[in-house]
Amino acid sequence: MNRILIRSWTRDDVGVVLNFVRALAAYEREPDAVSATEADLLRDGFGPKPCFEVRLAFLDDRPAGFTLFFTTYSTWEGRPGLYLEDIFIEEWARKSGVGRRLIADLAKLAQARHCRRLDLSVLDWNPARGFYERLGIHLNQGGLPYRVRGEALTRLAAEAQD
Repeated sequence: MNRILIRSWTRDDVGVVLNFVRALAAYEREPDAVSATEADLLRDGFGPKPCFEVRLAFLDDRPAGFTLFFTTYSTWEGRPGLYLEDIFIEEWARKSGVGRRLIADLAKLAQARHCRRLDLSVLDWNPARGFYERLGIHLNQGGLPYRVRGEALTRLAAEAQD
């Protein structure tokens, strides 16, 4: 029988987390896109105001996957939410229940924190979409994701008045 343990990360886990991030980038067909370092994750994941949190899953004491998430806020609902930035399960651990347990873990955490929702984005080609839908997580109709970064972000910031 497979034993699944889920816990919050510690500073000692930073290498494991960065390896998961790199594996996720490879899975998402962008193996060279990760520029984050262990120092970046330690700086932004710990301290007085962490930017994100990580939950690690172990299958029979072996690191099997992770979630990386942060708090959001809904002005319409007047309540916080959680945004799942990344979830990754090692190929050898898929279909073992680890992914379901990680999502359930976040749902429980969201409820304990009085969050009204758990949001995430899924690439349109990702076969995990069916997995999410079976869990009751559905496409959020009406909104399209937009992003500004790099030079465009720099140009836009230059327009701000001090």
